[in-house]
Amino acid sequence: MDAMTDATHLDHPAAQEPDEGRHGHAGHDEDGEHAEPLGPVDWAAWGAGLLGIAAGLVVAFCLFVATSL
Repeated sequence: MDAMTDATHLDHPAAQEPDEGRHGHAGHDEDGEHAEPLGPVDWAAWGAGLLGIAAGLVVAFCLFVATSL
């Protein structure tokens, strides 16, 4: 008998299975249904993040122009 046919995935303990054990996913609802709805959007935080990204792009453009001369 071939040695590869002796072992199956069913021989692994529960802690080794992808949906069980150490990752803490056992028994949880994976469909995205939560008991609490999400809170309101923090527009100030999103605005600050977008402003930071825009400032970083300006700095990157200035470095590009300064090094390409």
